[in-house]
Amino acid sequence: MKLLSVYDDRDEAEDAAAKLTGNKRLASERDATTVIYNLFGIPSWGNFHRLDMYNLDELRSLLDRRSSWSVVDHERHAEIVGTLSTVAKNYGLEIPPHWLVEPS
Repeated sequence: MKLLSVYDDRDEAEDAAAKLTGNKRLASERDATTVIYNLFGIPSWGNFHRLDMYNLDELRSLLDRRSSWSVVDHERHAEIVGTLSTVAKNYGLEIPPHWLVEPS
């Protein structure tokens, strides 16, 4: 398990934990008068999507209409894939090849 996200609100953290699949743990941490909630879980694209992270929903929408991309869509795809490359490296994941293919 790895740290997936940090929350300031307990209810929000518990809602996020409920969305994850696999092993998960929610740990609170107090710093002076502030409490934060660390969400640990299995790093996977599915879990990141369930947590609405890294623009995965937007990527899905882009890929669904890939044949009609504009210049802006190409640029946005490149931005999202750039972020996902960093995430993949940090968590030891592979980006599915069909996410990388741009229309011809």
